[in-house]
Amino acid sequence: FTDVQDTVRATFGLGLHAAAVGQVFNVGNGHVVTINELAAKVKALTRSRSEIVHVPFDRAYEAGFEEPRQRVPDISKLRRTLDFTPAVDLETTLRNVIEFERRQG
Repeated sequence: FTDVQDTVRATFGLGLHAAAVGQVFNVGNGHVVTINELAAKVKALTRSRSEIVHVPFDRAYEAGFEEPRQRVPDISKLRRTLDFTPAVDLETTLRNVIEFERRQG
């Protein structure tokens, strides 16, 4: 998971960098976070008493759908080209989203 601020910063930087023309870059943060870990973080940060429910794969997706075990983008090319390091960690992103949603009522 990557904060939109980091995504915009990387995309904007690539748009201005001559070496990026015609190239493909992965934008991400390079940290593995499972959906289970994400759910637990959201639950803790919101102080929710909701139960985390595990839905069987075959009930959540259509037949033939394949989900990778992990999604970890290789951002080494992005790091080399822009000297890019993600600045916003997942917990900060979640806190910002939770705060925004609470303000929306």
